Amino acid sequence: MQQLFESWLGAWRSFADPARAAAGDAPSPSPSPFAAFQPPQPFAFAMPAMPPMPDWSGAAASFAGLAPVASVPPARLQKLQADYSRDCLALIQQASAATPTVPELKDRRFSADAWKASPAHGFAAAWYLLNARYLQELADALETDPKTRERIRFTVQQWTAAASPSNFLALNPEAQKNLVETQGESLRLGMMNLLADMQRGKISQTDESQFVVGKNLAVTPGAVVYENDLIQLIQYTPTTATVFERPLLIVPPCINKFYILDLQPENSLVAHALSCGHQVFLVSWRNADASVAHKTWDDYIDEGLLAAIDVVQQVSGREQINTLGFCVGGTMLATALAVLAARGEHPAASMTLLTSMLDFSDTGILDVFVDEAHVQMREQTIGGKGGAPAGLMRGVEFANTFSFLRPNDLVWNYVVDNYLKGRTPAPFDLLYWNGDSTSLPGPMYAWYLRNTYLENKLREPDALTVCGEPVDLSRIDVPTFIYGSREDHIVPWQTAYASTSLLTGPLKFVLGASGHIAGVINPPAKRKRSYWSYDASAKELPESANDWLDAAVEHPGSWWPVWIEWLDQYGGKKVKPRAHLGCARFPVIEPAPGRYVLQRD
Repeated sequence: MQQLFESWLGAWRSFADPARAAAGDAPSPSPSPFAAFQPPQPFAFAMPAMPPMPDWSGAAASFAGLAPVASVPPARLQKLQADYSRDCLALIQQASAATPTVPELKDRRFSADAWKASPAHGFAAAWYLLNARYLQELADALETDPKTRERIRFTVQQWTAAASPSNFLALNPEAQKNLVETQGESLRLGMMNLLADMQRGKISQTDESQFVVGKNLAVTPGAVVYENDLIQLIQYTPTTATVFERPLLIVPPCINKFYILDLQPENSLVAHALSCGHQVFLVSWRNADASVAHKTWDDYIDEGLLAAIDVVQQVSGREQINTLGFCVGGTMLATALAVLAARGEHPAASMTLLTSMLDFSDTGILDVFVDEAHVQMREQTIGGKGGAPAGLMRGVEFANTFSFLRPNDLVWNYVVDNYLKGRTPAPFDLLYWNGDSTSLPGPMYAWYLRNTYLENKLREPDALTVCGEPVDLSRIDVPTFIYGSREDHIVPWQTAYASTSLLTGPLKFVLGASGHIAGVINPPAKRKRSYWSYDASAKELPESANDWLDAAVEHPGSWWPVWIEWLDQYGGKKVKPRAHLGCARFPVIEPAPGRYVLQRD
């Protein structure tokens, strides 16, 4: 312990004189915008069995190349350094006491009693948390353009998450205790788990052996009534004595399997709509393989959306249908309806957009991945640019990317449990779905990246041509229900709200609590969370999302009943459901959930 404390003290003394730090007088900041990342090196002390972490003075040059105009305001930097010096001194004094008392560790990674029982482990965790917080505060304090700041913040978040002492067997007392108690069996099982995950190419987040799609997931009765190279169209069996004459077509995101909307009977949006008297059709996207690697965005709109709309019209016998798009499914739905509007066709009686982006001005955390260099790389490697063969954007890449948006919860938590402790993850249907991603054709994906995330052309009237038609979202003159989730890190709710300025027709916006998935999948029976809605008597929504929130009223529970009440207005009259699914031209092909949803990487 004494050697460890001396290492800490030496690192701290190289940074600031204790007397000056106590007086709140930090060293003068260096002209370099990243001087704050140079000594003291927060993780530079050498722990037993763990080499020193990388020298931040070397990383500073890399950061400077990434963001040459980034800087921390001198006054802010002085305060951060002074606060850091004070907290370092307090921690060292606490550890150097005759009877050291392990500081309170509020982070749940260190909540087990083993971290409190050992002063060495407890202070290692406290030292890590102090330095991780300091680095994150430095990144937050940078004055630069928003994209550069977010990239640096994201990089620091990934680095500090990876550097946690809980991630290392030599520093994790819980894992060490398991190792001793099981006589090494926990480590053997952990290595077996690691080898299995290396073969799969991703970290296991749930016990996948407990789930079978069509058996205990996606079990709502129905049938596939149409299929082509890209989609299967499912028609679900009505569950009420009468149904609304206009059917509802649901378009899930093409980067995931559709059954997030039909996980279990008790949390199925599909089953809920059926129970409320709506006829439901749903697009099941194919998991792309080499045979469709050449497909483009136009193909997905034509063979996916336009084909589905046409078949639903023919099977139901109705010229107008209600439509719903979730995430990128909403982006595709709006594009398809704009294409049809340009042709003088208006098949939608209403449109619902759930956590969807039409204006890509603020794409949240995903913005850190997209720039000209990245898009060009995708175009050249999988997009078929310059005559090169087209490839695939693998679903496992999507799954891994989304997991690293929450590294502590969706990556390192499972590294510790699965590999260091040798445990099998608990069964969790949502995480099973999260790992069941869908691959996309390279040309389609590259077009999507460039024209939406990078150049944001979808919001500009006639800036894009899709399926031979200029795309103008203002031509979509239908009642539209727009939903955003308040803690959504993939589609910020303000971005979802921005769609209100692009569409024509009566608009309703509802904001739900929680995130991208949990906010959407919030059945009424659970009586969880809350939502915000705007005064129904208001004729126009405010221009600003924040103005809308200021005027909105919070309500307990699920937003689903509000949506159903809104949707009922556009369902038409009530009729008896048909005795059979499909029709003469589009007979039943196979039972739901169909073959496409079963295809895995």
